[in-house]
Amino acid sequence: MLGFGSALWLAGLWPQRSTMAFGDVDVGGWRSDFAVGSKAADPYTRARVARHGLLALAKTEAVYFTRATDDTGAPLREACSYRLSGGQMPAGWWSVTLYDRQSMLPANTDGALSIDAERAGGGAWSAVIAPARPADDGLWISSRGAGSFDLTLRLYMPSAALLSAPDTALTPPRIERISCEGGE
Repeated sequence: MLGFGSALWLAGLWPQRSTMAFGDVDVGGWRSDFAVGSKAADPYTRARVARHGLLALAKTEAVYFTRATDDTGAPLREACSYRLSGGQMPAGWWSVTLYDRQSMLPANTDGALSIDAERAGGGAWSAVIAPARPADDGLWISSRGAGSFDLTLRLYMPSAALLSAPDTALTPPRIERISCEGGE
């Protein structure tokens, strides 16, 4: 019973919650589990990967970081707007994608659930995360229909420095809360 319960808990099936913030590496609130996609992955890690649908490429091919809170530590939620900002990433290519509480893409037709290195260009970049497209023509990630959500930063073809010392090689994106419905 204890084994069964722990398997359900670590896979995020009981109680219902997102486990993608779980991991052994934390860089500025962005968490990763470097066992994902490796032979060192234990059964619980494999269950989390199966539950949340990550492809789990070998870590020399892709590293995944997830964050479910803004820079103040408040949970990310649809009722708020955020500014996501960053710079060059220590990888050949990167993307940031928004997932709802069930680790699924929100059911909306906005066509704006992620940004990537190509759209962001080189150097410094920023995007607005909000349920409605902002007035300017900048980068936008739609949170419409997401409720509580998290963001996944995927770093493809990560640098050797990122793999050996992620806390010094990665300057992770910032997530600044701009406003919330109801003035919260």
